[in-house]
Amino acid sequence: FLDTVLAGLADDGGLFVPQRVPTVDMQTLQSWKDLSYPDLSFNIMRLFIDDSEIPAVDLRTLIYKSYAHIDSGGHFQHAEVTPLVSVGNQYVLELFHGPTLAFKDVALQFLGYLFEYALKKENRKMVVVGATSGDTGSAAIHGLQGRENVECFILFPHGRVSPIQERQMTTVAADNVHCVAIDGNFDDAQAIVKDLFSDLDFKKTFSLGAINSINWARILAQIVYYFYAYFRVHDHQTRQGQEPSATIDFAVPTGNFGDILAGWYAKRLGLPVGRLVISTNENNILHRFFTNGQYHKSTVVATNTPSMDIQVSSNFERFLFFCAGEDPKLLRSWMESFQQTGKLTLTGNYLDMAHNEFISCCVTQQQTLQTIQRAYEEHGYMLDPHSAIGFYAGLQCMQSTSPMVCLATAHFGKFLDAVESAVGHKVPLPPSLNSLWHLPTRVTRLAADSMVIKKFIWDTAPLSAQNLTPPKSRRNSSVSRHVRFEELREAAHTKLLSPRNGPETALTTVPSQSDPVACSGLTWVQLTKWTFTVGFVAGVVVWLRHRLRK
Repeated sequence: FLDTVLAGLADDGGLFVPQRVPTVDMQTLQSWKDLSYPDLSFNIMRLFIDDSEIPAVDLRTLIYKSYAHIDSGGHFQHAEVTPLVSVGNQYVLELFHGPTLAFKDVALQFLGYLFEYALKKENRKMVVVGATSGDTGSAAIHGLQGRENVECFILFPHGRVSPIQERQMTTVAADNVHCVAIDGNFDDAQAIVKDLFSDLDFKKTFSLGAINSINWARILAQIVYYFYAYFRVHDHQTRQGQEPSATIDFAVPTGNFGDILAGWYAKRLGLPVGRLVISTNENNILHRFFTNGQYHKSTVVATNTPSMDIQVSSNFERFLFFCAGEDPKLLRSWMESFQQTGKLTLTGNYLDMAHNEFISCCVTQQQTLQTIQRAYEEHGYMLDPHSAIGFYAGLQCMQSTSPMVCLATAHFGKFLDAVESAVGHKVPLPPSLNSLWHLPTRVTRLAADSMVIKKFIWDTAPLSAQNLTPPKSRRNSSVSRHVRFEELREAAHTKLLSPRNGPETALTTVPSQSDPVACSGLTWVQLTKWTFTVGFVAGVVVWLRHRLRK
């Protein structure tokens, strides 16, 4: 697990997924219904984290520090962390009570402490690089500021995040935080980050780590609040004298596909989820896919929901792996085709599999503003524009048999221009946001070019953060990996010796596309591309050099 968290993105550019998703039975589910948010987090995360990697007492400490209330020296302003409220005939799960008033605080507060714990345990340093369309960057910075052994570089598109979002990033004075405004859009920033990770020498030198939702730990942390919402809906129904619903639907504002992917994993774990509604703005590549199977990239359109102005959803590859029947060779062909043409079209059984898991709804800017106005005038509740997209989609897709929970992903104060336009009057800022206008800012503006960003990191990161003599990885230790070539060729189940000197663990191995990574207590598969081929070529080069020296 810790290897997966620290790596973020696989060396071949693919993503990590759990090879096996555990199942929670109804008896266990009911035993969790009265747990606090931190205790529920512990029980869910423990399913994926073995005690040999993070002892239970340490994991509890990390979680309790992550979700501590502000009165106890923590960062969350609500005792429940993610409270549920009733608005009209649907529920709203408020995910904006963290330090940056956005849902990404829930995962990134935990990830910041997790990084610090893992790096101290391994006696190493890390340079974290992330791309943001707004909320990820500020949440990552607030999760990593002042953390030991971590340097944080955040890339965001110049002029394409809200003024509040930019100030939440650029006013942080911590020495280990570096903000970079690039002359491009979010997809450009995301492509640069992937390019940095694909440069293995650069990745090794700086021990690069990821904070975007490509990091599995973020998905894991976000799974928790779907369970929490389920229990709170049942609590509300019981207080109203109603029978608790068998299933619950969720409408999720969706850009990079990470938040709703967590809901999908919650469903796979055994949470009784009915519909998962993908709610998009006019940058509706996901809606088009779930409508007609066409995942076709187009030009990014600037909208009043800038955090969702995305045409390439980085987490979508994880779901496509499922649609491909967990066949890395097929997934690789799909992703290579998409990278070359900007188009991927699924039909037949593959599309049917997708339709069985999600439905989608596209919401226009005008509908977004009307939803903000309606919620405010009819219910006295203020939505931010991203949450309004989920709220509108929830209304459109609501069923009489299942309650609908809309995920409120940000506080309305972060997008005042859109909110004030919708309600027709000035709206006061929360004190935590109002104070940002009086603080100095630090930001560097650079071209949207990988080489430019690499040079900036090289020149900026302290020498101590550069692993010029990188520590030996656990996976490269003297513990050997017993893999038979015939099994690689046949994509059979292979036995590898655990990197932690534990018992042998069964891993699924796929020729030329993925390198299995053993983690204590759980195994993982790297998706796509050419790890085995690259290793073979590197071996030939080393052999030739040896012969030439002779």
